[in-house]
Amino acid sequence: EVQLVESGGGLVQAGGSLRLSCAASGFTFDRYIIGWFRQAPGKEREGVSCISISDGRSDYADSVKGRFTISTDNAKNTVYLQMNSLKPEDTAVYYCGADLAGVHTWPGYGLPRYDYWGQGTQVTVSS
Repeated sequence: EVQLVESGGGLVQAGGSLRLSCAASGFTFDRYIIGWFRQAPGKEREGVSCISISDGRSDYADSVKGRFTISTDNAKNTVYLQMNSLKPEDTAVYYCGADLAGVHTWPGYGLPRYDYWGQGTQVTVSS
């Protein structure tokens, strides 16, 4: 059974930090790109960052560059999103998704290209 399980969300004050985790199982982890997305109330889901598991390439949305860092622990089939200098506008439900590498152009955050999704974890940043 394919599973992506996010964890690490919570409530933090502006300027604080959180580290999200995305634990993957049920598929060949190193054949995929793992993306982090977020969805705020009333807004569309947007791409935040992605990483190619096989070669470590990463990408970030302009809104999080310099503040967020994506990384992977291949031995644990887990991708992390370290979020620093958090702002109230970072408040959203954060999801991870898996996109089979080599099928689409790099990088990419189009939702249909992601085959699997987690259930999401809530991040709330207070001002």
